[in-house]
Amino acid sequence: MAESLAKHGIYFDELNKIRVVETEVSQQTNELKEECKDFVEKISEFQKIADGFILMVDTLGKEVEKEKMKAIGARNLLKSVSKQREAEQQQLQALIFEKTTELERLGVQLQSLHKTEMEQQELIEQLVLHR
Repeated sequence: MAESLAKHGIYFDELNKIRVVETEVSQQTNELKEECKDFVEKISEFQKIADGFILMVDTLGKEVEKEKMKAIGARNLLKSVSKQREAEQQQLQALIFEKTTELERLGVQLQSLHKTEMEQQELIEQLVLHR
């Protein structure tokens, strides 16, 4: 009788319950269901690990960008200080040139005054002697 019912798609399981699906197919379906459940759990765990990794990489990337900006700022500050020193050096060289020129002018003026003083001394001596 079980065989005639099997022809019509009705089966009995090990507890003699009526089934529409063969016992072996039912077991395979349950095994597949369990494997799918395990697979979904592993995929979920993988997703959590991947999300953690992505978060860590994003955080590291932000830190790298922050340090990069600090380095760029320090480099720009260094360039600014270098240019400022060059400008100060040029100002000091211009001041040295100006002072040197003034020293030469004052030297010439001193010589001129010494010459004038000597001429006046000679004139005074001539006047004193001719009196």
